[in-house]
Amino acid sequence: MRILIAEDSLVARRLLEGTLRRWGHEVVATADGSEAWQAMQASGAPPLAIVDWVMPGMEGPELCRRVRQTPEISSLYLILLTAKGTPEEIVAGLATGADDYLVKPFNPEELRARVEAGRRIVELQQSLAERIHELEEALSQVRSLHGLLPICAYCKKIRDDKNYWQEVEGYIANHSGAQFSHAICPSCYETCVKPELEQLKSERDAKLTLCTL
Repeated sequence: MRILIAEDSLVARRLLEGTLRRWGHEVVATADGSEAWQAMQASGAPPLAIVDWVMPGMEGPELCRRVRQTPEISSLYLILLTAKGTPEEIVAGLATGADDYLVKPFNPEELRARVEAGRRIVELQQSLAERIHELEEALSQVRSLHGLLPICAYCKKIRDDKNYWQEVEGYIANHSGAQFSHAICPSCYETCVKPELEQLKSERDAKLTLCTL
């Protein structure tokens, strides 16, 4: 997974970057809050970021607040990294919009666990976004059936936008993905099917009568 690091300390930044790369992650490293803010708004920005609390340009809490106030990147998963570790400071950091909190000096296994938790949430968000897109596509196909449809008054075929006439079920299937199982309604049975059956029965009886003569 692609992960953004915002850390002004060169030693801490290199340590974080090396650790994450060993775990198979792709890292985008930035040296201050302003540089991180620009990277977060770039096309194809990483979906998870580890940001230091105290940085030049823009501190971590302010960076978190800006992310949450920007709809295009508001789903970015944020881990706030800092030496501040009292309960009050942790609460204050999370209140700015951070999803998780890691105290320096961090334990590598704790970092791995928090990054993995973030990865699972990011993947879930991406899966939900894809599902929503699929549902919107399906809804747009259903909506394409709305409006005025030219239909033949005799055979009931529908004219499409290429001026071809199609059976109703064919037109609907092409525009909505619906499938049909054919049946006969009671009205059509009485007015169409039943007279045909009676006609066939009469013809059969007539043939049987001729055969007995």
